[in-house]
Amino acid sequence: MKSWLNHLCMPRVAARVFVLGAAVAAVAVADDSTFTSSAGVGDVGGAQIYSQICQGCHMPAGEGAVGAGHYPKLAGDAALTSWQYAALTVLSGRNGMPPFGLPASQVQETRTVHLSDAQVADVINYIRSHLGNSYRGQVTAAQVAALPHPNSPPAP
Repeated sequence: MKSWLNHLCMPRVAARVFVLGAAVAAVAVADDSTFTSSAGVGDVGGAQIYSQICQGCHMPAGEGAVGAGHYPKLAGDAALTSWQYAALTVLSGRNGMPPFGLPASQVQETRTVHLSDAQVADVINYIRSHLGNSYRGQVTAAQVAALPHPNSPPAP
């Protein structure tokens, strides 16, 4: 009887161990910056970049949050009148927000995400035309490229 019981239970235990191992591996990958590096982010648009990177702090509707930190609202934010302000914030970070414009070679050591100039332009265009904002004009990758980019990791 004991061997019969083991025969029935072992596949369930093995399946649970497999699922648990897969979940741990997924968490480990999600915590690794290579998961969301420029290769990981790929050719996604501003809405996808916002949902994958920005909404965790700024919230899905851009309403911001206060708790363990302060994450400013983007919905109806008058500061977004200036696309340059928004782009420089994304590129260099601000008040604890990581810089997303670091060179790709520094992404691994700083555990941030590198966004291309085109991706920065896409996410700026998204937040300026969604989340309760209706600012006119489209930012281009060339305009973002003309702005200062960070070239060293932030101080610890």
